Amino acid sequence: MFEKSTKSYTDLLGKTNRIVEGTKLKGDIDSQADFRLDGHLVGNFTSKGKLVIGPAGSVTGDIFCKNVDVEGTVNGKIEVQEILNVKSKASIHGEVTCEKLSVEPGADFSATCIMKTASKPLLPPHGEQ
Repeated sequence: MFEKSTKSYTDLLGKTNRIVEGTKLKGDIDSQADFRLDGHLVGNFTSKGKLVIGPAGSVTGDIFCKNVDVEGTVNGKIEVQEILNVKSKASIHGEVTCEKLSVEPGADFSATCIMKTASKPLLPPHGEQ
């Protein structure tokens, strides 16, 4: 009579998971939806959405996301499919791979960085129409 259906990613759009300040987690997090972390994570984080690390938040581990905003601290590898925003109070130590990078003045960005090219070229190669 009542069936429990799994929600697709599109059903999760606009919904955000949240770990509040003062919470400490050990282990890996895998989320389909957007996520805000104001607590402390020791482990890896994977999401098809956006991760926001608040000013009191920290991650010690690797991050794999579509988009990431960092106001807190990250120690580890960050792989972002699209945009990494590093706010002025942020501290990042490790390796970064992203398509676009924004670093505000005052941020501690002590990381190696590899910029990926866009998946589609903006202009056709020379000689093609």
